Amino acid sequence: MPFKHLAHKNLILTAIVLVLLIGVSSIALMQGSATAQVAVPPQEIPLLHQLVKDVSADRIETDIRKLVSFGTRHTLSETESETRGIGAARRWIYEEFRKISRDCGGCLEVMYVSDTVTGNRIPTPTEVVSVVAIQRGESDPNRYVAMSGDIDSRVSDPLNGYDESPGANDNATGMAGAIEAARVLSKHKFAGSIIYMGLSGEEQGLFGGQIVAQHALDNNWRIKAVLNNDMIGNIAGINGVINNTTARVFSEGTRAMETPEEARIRRFSGGEVDSPSRNIARFVDRQADKYIPNLDIMMIYRLDRFSRGGHHRPFNAVGIPGVRIMETNEHYDRQHQDIRVEDGREYGDVIEGVDFDYAAKLTSLNIVSLAEMAAAPPFPAEVELQGAVRPSAVINWKRPSGTEAENLAGYKVYWRLTDSNQWTYSKFVGDVQSYTFENLVVDNYYFGVAAVANNGAETPVVFPGPMGNFGGYEE
Repeated sequence: MPFKHLAHKNLILTAIVLVLLIGVSSIALMQGSATAQVAVPPQEIPLLHQLVKDVSADRIETDIRKLVSFGTRHTLSETESETRGIGAARRWIYEEFRKISRDCGGCLEVMYVSDTVTGNRIPTPTEVVSVVAIQRGESDPNRYVAMSGDIDSRVSDPLNGYDESPGANDNATGMAGAIEAARVLSKHKFAGSIIYMGLSGEEQGLFGGQIVAQHALDNNWRIKAVLNNDMIGNIAGINGVINNTTARVFSEGTRAMETPEEARIRRFSGGEVDSPSRNIARFVDRQADKYIPNLDIMMIYRLDRFSRGGHHRPFNAVGIPGVRIMETNEHYDRQHQDIRVEDGREYGDVIEGVDFDYAAKLTSLNIVSLAEMAAAPPFPAEVELQGAVRPSAVINWKRPSGTEAENLAGYKVYWRLTDSNQWTYSKFVGDVQSYTFENLVVDNYYFGVAAVANNGAETPVVFPGPMGNFGGYEE
């Protein structure tokens, strides 16, 4: 081929390559421009750091000592006395919530929720009375997150409502934490509502939780998360370990209300470790990493401790997601024991077994978790996953409308390998209702989505299908 023809051909090829490069660059620029238009909300919320500083170990100690001062708070104990028994204790809690409400201009609705019950540990009909305070949200007031502690205490004999039963750690710590959370959070406003609960009858069969859960159903409360705090003040374990840097979060695997059809879907789609409660646990874990200095969370893949129970369970039983937050190292000599000394060994749940700074740390964990969930937009609903025999997975969800969505910035999609215990990867995708995970085969990963507010507040991740549905009982 003549040289001039070869040169001419090379010029043509060069021109074609340049055109292609320019085209590709233009596409890249356009894609980059489109991405730039999606403003990514903040990754951290400065207010939550301040809320941690606002928690007072001294106030928590004062409240624990006050609860201990009632002598016994057994469900079957005295109710008429002003100084002793569960009646005096619940009236004091009620008045504390009322005092907090007065300080915030009446921002709390304080009420008793009760019913008369009998059971194995309640031989005669007894009124089980819980105390509930509600801080209403600004734009989505019928969406709730809740924190609970238990009012009642017990000694060795579960029917002994007379002897001294201080219940300092079990569970004056959780109750004092709920009161302190109300003090701190009531100074601020949130999109959704927050419930602070003092539940009775826990030691007699989880009756307070059952009664309040039914009250929530009867009144159409859309409770998205219950953080049950039961023993958050002990750092010295019966195993000899002393540790104030870890906490446990227990959560159920599959939902208690799963139907046979939902079980069939889960069998073929996965989700055994992605119930709403499990993803609340993951959310709490991330909050500790971001906001609580020197606290590591152990996510325990059990409903509760082995063969034992707590007051999140009645909520789980009716489809309300909930977890148990508690100390890592329990001391069984300080639980459900008559106060005594045997062979030089001390028994009893007394004030000396409580570390108030640690109780404040776990209270802070609750507060930042409640605050972010309450500040977030509505949780993603009707989340579905597609992608069988396709190169890319597709996730879809329903966007809310009206005032409920006025703080919605958009959505963040999450994915992880199926054997990962925490969501590993994420991407903010803006105010859309669908996202395609390019070249991520649906078989190899788990996927989810969270709603994000303008200030960066996120919901827990919602797993697709009935396995991960936070709506549950009210839809």
